[in-house]
Amino acid sequence: MYGLIVKFIANPGKRDDLIRILGTGFTGMEGCHSYILAEDPADENGVWVTEIWESPEAHAAAMAKPNIAAVIADAKAQNVSAGREMRVVTKPVGGQGLFDGDGAWRPEPGVGVGMNG
Repeated sequence: MYGLIVKFIANPGKRDDLIRILGTGFTGMEGCHSYILAEDPADENGVWVTEIWESPEAHAAAMAKPNIAAVIADAKAQNVSAGREMRVVTKPVGGQGLFDGDGAWRPEPGVGVGMNG
């Protein structure tokens, strides 16, 4: 597994637009098990993206697709993002909805048993 936690900074007054673009454009990505957008309650312009991928290669392949490049170009054209403030690479190992007790991937909502089994 390969995880990313990224904080984007929207231009002032453009956070909802950035969330809309990221939420509608980054869908159906092969190898992506989870793609979550969240507003930063302490930063009116902050948008957190938490991703779980099958592998770094799956992430790189998805980012190379023309539809993803179009989403990024759209965000730039609409001038909604001031850029990325933080990017952290993680290795997901467990948690609710991530793995079941047998170690098998369980992407379906409500199937994972969590860290305490």
